[in-house]
Amino acid sequence: MEKATFAAGCFWGVEDKFRSVKGVLSTRAGYTGGHWPHPCYLDVCARVTGHAEAVQIEYDRSIVSYEELLDVFWNCHDPTQINRQGPDRGEQYRSVIFYHNSEQEKAARSSKYKLQLSGKYDKDIATEIKPATEFYIAEDYHQQYLAKKRLQAN
Repeated sequence: MEKATFAAGCFWGVEDKFRSVKGVLSTRAGYTGGHWPHPCYLDVCARVTGHAEAVQIEYDRSIVSYEELLDVFWNCHDPTQINRQGPDRGEQYRSVIFYHNSEQEKAARSSKYKLQLSGKYDKDIATEIKPATEFYIAEDYHQQYLAKKRLQAN
């Protein structure tokens, strides 16, 4: 089992996308990349923590590769946006790949470089690539939020 951590805007949609990937064993919405210990949602929204809303994934590398997870990441948000995604604004919505080892760092940098050269976007890719830091699990109501909402609607 391997671990991957991505920030791509609001963690609800990002978590939902990764949960549907074969080989992803678990997902957790949370906060990482900041300087404030044990932040809560209100702390992060107040923009005092430096954290990004992120999703930490545990996956089976024999079923899904890290490169395939990077493809999901790149395709679930606009990586040219700085500190925002769609209507959401603020540093907590920035695009970041948090790598857990040198292999992930190399793969992330390579995939970003290839995407930049692909011509898919008119702007530069703004996604940061940083070492993984302490990951703080978000409140229970944020976990699998969209899946819970779909169940409530039925």
